[in-house]
Amino acid sequence: MPIRQLRKLAPAPAAAIADAWLERTTAPLADPKLDRPRWCREVLCELAFPQYAGNWETAVADASLPAGLRLSLAALDPRNVTLEPEYYAECDDAAFQRVKPLLWLWYSFDRLPVGGQNVDLGVRLRRLLAPHIFKRCGERFKAFQHVEFSFGYNIECGDDVVVHRHVLLDDRGGIVMGNKVSISDYANIYSHTHSIVEQADVTNAPTILEDGVRITYHATVLAGVRVATQGMVGAVAVATKDVRPYHVNVGIPAKSVRVKPNAPTDSWEATRTSNTRKDG
Repeated sequence: MPIRQLRKLAPAPAAAIADAWLERTTAPLADPKLDRPRWCREVLCELAFPQYAGNWETAVADASLPAGLRLSLAALDPRNVTLEPEYYAECDDAAFQRVKPLLWLWYSFDRLPVGGQNVDLGVRLRRLLAPHIFKRCGERFKAFQHVEFSFGYNIECGDDVVVHRHVLLDDRGGIVMGNKVSISDYANIYSHTHSIVEQADVTNAPTILEDGVRITYHATVLAGVRVATQGMVGAVAVATKDVRPYHVNVGIPAKSVRVKPNAPTDSWEATRTSNTRKDG
């Protein structure tokens, strides 16, 4: 089977502009005293409504302007929007308010013309934002467009983690990702669950994806599941229980159907023992 490495593309004609914008935009994040809501608003206003970048406050207060325009301008400031996690009882308000402007910029950028499907700029911006959102973020983090979180501040990830399009990382109870974890398009990783009797009865449980784990297209990993080293959850599968090292689990609920050919001997032995018990 051929190995198809990603191509390296030549810089876009406006690459120098993108470089300068990223450096100027994210440099203030190093300042612990930064007014993050104001910073977020200024970044978004420059991208979405540049004609109001110098007089945002005046425009929002100007009753002669259309209400929809004023509302859109006001929403550039994260203090004027409410995100779903703010309603959660266990939300650490101090922690969330610190990351909220970064989440709002992350989400809003993906819906602007400059963001959208703009892979290079989007990946670089999110790579710069992630360490200021997550509890821990390793090297070379890579996220594509429309990745969303619950709190954001309950995520830990190692090096070379890749998260593809339209992924939900529900970190209410915490998500830990090891090195070289890959999460494919439209996957959902949960860390909380609701009682079947009382919806407000919520149990938080950390979900762990160990080194080399792959969660493939449209798959779901439920709260408290541990996908062990090099484990894999197949397309559309729902992992309700732990996945053993090097095992490939598919189906609803997900069950082991094979072991990766590069698995150590003990992984194969565990499979043979399990199958013998079932046959017996």
